[in-house]
Amino acid sequence: MNLASHEPKPPLPEQIRQGHFNALARALSYVENEVRGYRELLESLPFSNRPVIGITGPPGAGKSTLLNAMIGQLLAGHKKLGILCVDPSSPFTRGALLGDRIRMSEWYTHPDVFIRSVATRGGLGGLSPKIIEMTELMKTAPFDHIIIETAGVGQNEIEIAGLADTTVVVMVPEGGDEIQTMKAGLMEIADIFVVNKADRPGADLFIKNIRSTFAPVFHEGREEIPVVKTIASRQEGIAPLLEEITRHESRLEGSDRKITLLTEKAYQLIQQDRMKDISKERLYPLVKTMIEEGNFNLYKLIGML
Repeated sequence: MNLASHEPKPPLPEQIRQGHFNALARALSYVENEVRGYRELLESLPFSNRPVIGITGPPGAGKSTLLNAMIGQLLAGHKKLGILCVDPSSPFTRGALLGDRIRMSEWYTHPDVFIRSVATRGGLGGLSPKIIEMTELMKTAPFDHIIIETAGVGQNEIEIAGLADTTVVVMVPEGGDEIQTMKAGLMEIADIFVVNKADRPGADLFIKNIRSTFAPVFHEGREEIPVVKTIASRQEGIAPLLEEITRHESRLEGSDRKITLLTEKAYQLIQQDRMKDISKERLYPLVKTMIEEGNFNLYKLIGML
């Protein structure tokens, strides 16, 4: 018996380009689980300049509610959408804790929406280790918009800035006292600020604080970052947000931001590839042996690898 003939074959890139969701879902699984042949599949992908929208922010800001509202308005404009929802991993199965059936049940069966939940698998930046590759796969499908929503782990989510063309940072008014501490991290990656739940007390003061905090940055030459008020649970403010996203995407045309993003992605992938044979499990016995032999030196250890 020829066992090779029974091995699952990766989906063809042509099927993905034609919009076959089943083929795209299989391809994403191949990549996420590093099934044999996944690298060849990735190498066969054509280059796509399709923009990616990233939605990030602290837990409780209403990112999923906002995304639901955005999907509704985009579909009303007859758009095709590809969504990656990056969820916290289960410590037991390493799979996503929050599935797309739960969070996006309203759109799960819609013919113009593809939704995939992706586990972080321990990634500290709120993203999956294979998110770059999975996003590139999504970009080859005929979507009008690709949106990535991150897991909501706080300031470590700055990784999204190296992946998305437009990064939307979602916050809520009661975060006012945290603006200064967040300035050096999460908030500096924003292309657009969203103050969600803007019907709560203090929303206008919170927006004023955002603008005053970042005013020195704008005076140094950076273009002022728009702040959009939304009440996502009531579908309010979504149209202005989508307008700002479109405006930002248009500004990217002809700029070197795309090249910078691709450079960042290449760097991340090379870093992953160079580190793939290095693990703490492998390092531990080497460290132990060198200590026992009385010749431990951190830099010699690194040179041995």
